[in-house]
Amino acid sequence: MSEGGAPREWRGFATRVSLLFAGICVVAGTNMPYLPVWLDWVGMSAREIAIITAAPLVARVIVTPAIAFAADRFGDHRRFLIGLSWAGLAGLLVLTQCAGFWQILVWTVLFSLAMTTIMPLTETVAMSGVKAAGLDYGRMRLWGSLSFIAASIGGGWVVERLGAASAIWLIVVGGMLTTAAAHGLAKPIGLGRLKAATGPPRLHIADALGLFRSRGFIIFLLATGAVQGAHAVFYTFGTLHWRAQGLGAEWSGALWGVAVVCEIALFAFSGAVLRRIGAVELIALGSGTAVLRWLAMGFDPPLAVLVPLQVSHSLTYGAAHLGAIHFIGRFVPEGQSGTAQALYAAVTAGVALGGAMLIAGPLYADYGGRAYWAMALMAVVALWASLVLMQMKPLASAAQPQSSGSGG
Repeated sequence: MSEGGAPREWRGFATRVSLLFAGICVVAGTNMPYLPVWLDWVGMSAREIAIITAAPLVARVIVTPAIAFAADRFGDHRRFLIGLSWAGLAGLLVLTQCAGFWQILVWTVLFSLAMTTIMPLTETVAMSGVKAAGLDYGRMRLWGSLSFIAASIGGGWVVERLGAASAIWLIVVGGMLTTAAAHGLAKPIGLGRLKAATGPPRLHIADALGLFRSRGFIIFLLATGAVQGAHAVFYTFGTLHWRAQGLGAEWSGALWGVAVVCEIALFAFSGAVLRRIGAVELIALGSGTAVLRWLAMGFDPPLAVLVPLQVSHSLTYGAAHLGAIHFIGRFVPEGQSGTAQALYAAVTAGVALGGAMLIAGPLYADYGGRAYWAMALMAVVALWASLVLMQMKPLASAAQPQSSGSGG
């Protein structure tokens, strides 16, 4: 296909990636708030819930990069995304029939590994479009946030009326939508930049080792891992804690929705934001806000205070994630970007978040809402690391251990 048809092709590319983000975030928008509700309904204790939700995140430290390496070496992300979506959906359907702790643990790990590995692969495809054709990452990613809010609010309405047993079926619906969207991705065919975006270069283990030799990249992983890991208590027990405070499932869904509406606004104007605030500065902004957010959450604030605290999610998650994605896109060489995305996902949503979730269970069981204060300490670490990263000059060389001249 000629380059003259590229604009139309790129619009189609962006639409298909946006739909996949939407499907993935329907899973996230029902899994995060309501899987713990379903686990509580089937009789899991707080410690068991923490183990079940954390185990997939710990396991993905190895699994996600391994699958990303395989996808990059094979050269066709679409096939891997389709396979992973079907594996996740199959695991979910089996999970609906499970009751005991070990059964639930095994099938939750399998479904979660498949579904969570889809996200970094999709991020890699999206950023290929950003680099090759100047597409707006935030405009593609915001459709995921829109679906998250619809799923979390709609899920609250369903759970309130049908009971906690319905929560698992909400996640199944998300798995179906993700599978359909994965099939809808364009095949890696065509000429020029579109083929380069959908069929990325093959990568090697040496790329990961090269990144790990970079002090700047290690500090980047520390900052982003700590700020995202600091969400562990909220992601695992946020809805349950609100219910214990007397808030119904509908209010819980609305509070999740408030967070994501503000996140959507950030993604919608991400281009303008990034022209004024650098990638590392966004990570620092998210980290500093997280310190204040989790300190306040530890005091069991009333609904009137919870709303502005949820608004701050656009910074504690949204700004930090946006900064991380653009840090990788700007400062990591093209040949290492897939590897860097996988390592970022493995560290933030694996080592950091998974490890923090394992700690969150005993902390919440013993201290209730005061467990949020431990998350504030993690955010302090993130803030320190991001400030150190801001002082490193030049950032490009700090993040490009094997770069031979690509600038920042």
